[in-house]
Amino acid sequence: MSITVFQNARIVDPSRGMDETGTVIVDGAKIVAAGASALNQGIPDGATVIDCSGRTIMPGLVDGRVFIGEPGGEHRETIASASLAAAAGGVTSIVMMPDTDPVIDNVALVEFVLRAARDTAIVNVFPAAAITKGLEGHEMTEFGLLREAGAVAFTDGRHTIANAMTMRRALTYARDFGSVIAHETQDRDLAASGVMNEGLFASWLGLPGMPREAEAIPLERDLMLARLTGSTYHAAKISTAMSAAAIGRAKGDGANITAGVCVNHLALNENDVGEYRTFFRLSPPLRAEDDRLAMIEALRDGTIDIVVSSHDPQDVDTKRLPFADAADGAIGLETLLAVALRLYHNGDLPLLRLVEVLSTAPARLFGLPGGSLSPGSPADLVVVDLDEPWIVSESGIRSRSKNTCFEGARLQGRVLQTVVAGRTVFSA
Repeated sequence: MSITVFQNARIVDPSRGMDETGTVIVDGAKIVAAGASALNQGIPDGATVIDCSGRTIMPGLVDGRVFIGEPGGEHRETIASASLAAAAGGVTSIVMMPDTDPVIDNVALVEFVLRAARDTAIVNVFPAAAITKGLEGHEMTEFGLLREAGAVAFTDGRHTIANAMTMRRALTYARDFGSVIAHETQDRDLAASGVMNEGLFASWLGLPGMPREAEAIPLERDLMLARLTGSTYHAAKISTAMSAAAIGRAKGDGANITAGVCVNHLALNENDVGEYRTFFRLSPPLRAEDDRLAMIEALRDGTIDIVVSSHDPQDVDTKRLPFADAADGAIGLETLLAVALRLYHNGDLPLLRLVEVLSTAPARLFGLPGGSLSPGSPADLVVVDLDEPWIVSESGIRSRSKNTCFEGARLQGRVLQTVVAGRTVFSA
């Protein structure tokens, strides 16, 4: 087996509370040592030595919410193209949403994703299966069989289950199978024709708004049901101070609750919609600045557990339309780390906490290998220059779709090398 020694790096490993200068030693597909004392025995014979002075090594990012076109929408994104984008962004593991055509709601589709990932992907791809058949919110899928086949979580992706009894049953079954229910909440009737955050800015633009309550009301219902059933519940993507307060209360009651936030809701607000820019049409919509600041505070104090890209490729046909007619969603795998690093550079979050919510915490939440540089862990890591500036350009995007919120944005912090199972899958 080949041995690689990464020397003189700043090593950030939240799984051990480590932020120190030292060495990472990789032997084959595993990490054998990482830290200031990793070289106590000297450099192993025949090892490849890489000097990482001025660079930072962290566990590879684990993105817990990634939408991919394959099967059925390969023109938007394939598992292979998503994995290339992920590697370029320092993401070594992705949890793939079931919103495909056909929907990932049976064992054959879970096996298809795993097989396609094994044959074509350069990062780890873990399928999440649908809670309900066809994502229709009515009939539950076969949790036990899907879990056995390799589904790491259950979610209806972009869809919210309206029926409280169906949700209660799903939580109960998931508890019995030791699985996570990840749910995105949006009341269909309250959201209605809303296309951006309800408020003064929406009025100025003449666009129908979506109230914060459309997210908070079904979330409060879910939190009550999670307490009732004793299940593991993950609020997949919250965006408002109201939702963060609800999560905080549920955690205070001892409920087994976690929450995620999309990096877009940490970096952008409703004003970024500007002159009807459809790349900023997201679900949930970009909120007011007060909500953005509340998301950062909730991340800092532990109310929110993970940050996701919510990578959602849309093609020209669905985005180059009037704002109210355009599809929701933006790509985000390649910019996830660099955009999140804004919180570190401006002093909102320490680096250790930022890496935790991007890597260690999602790996733990979904029961995935990775998220750690401790000896014996998979050699999934990323080498980053935290200070290198770069500009996002459409020509440099590896995703098949180009609908990024950050085209032309100046970012600070660049991925130089991504390693999955000891193999370099991206090098700048």
